[in-house]
Amino acid sequence: MREILIDNETKPLAKPLQAGYCNTFFCRLRGLSFRRSLPYNWGLLLVQDRDSRMDASIHMLGMGFDLAIVWINADLEVVDVHYARRWLSFIVPQRAAQYTLEIHPDRIEDFHIGDRVRFEEIPGS
Repeated sequence: MREILIDNETKPLAKPLQAGYCNTFFCRLRGLSFRRSLPYNWGLLLVQDRDSRMDASIHMLGMGFDLAIVWINADLEVVDVHYARRWLSFIVPQRAAQYTLEIHPDRIEDFHIGDRVRFEEIPGS
């Protein structure tokens, strides 16, 4: 899986997040299910073809830990942020998004609705 760096241009992070770039159906379906933990500075970016509320929705089936979910539209603007409990089954963003960022729950305050984000390729990934 290719990896990217993600930073908040509105409120720059002390260190950008590293994230897996997940743009296939099966990668998005699995997400972080069945993992035991999630490193603090790592996440998973689920990528859709277009902005959509339904396509950007997530499930928490098979999750052993909570997540912070950041939904980002095609203009790279945060459109929703949610603390996802491992026992919730299905979560839909308030507004349409093309990107769904799943990160450590302690990172939820790093992103707010209206923030602009930046994605950067990691050379060699």
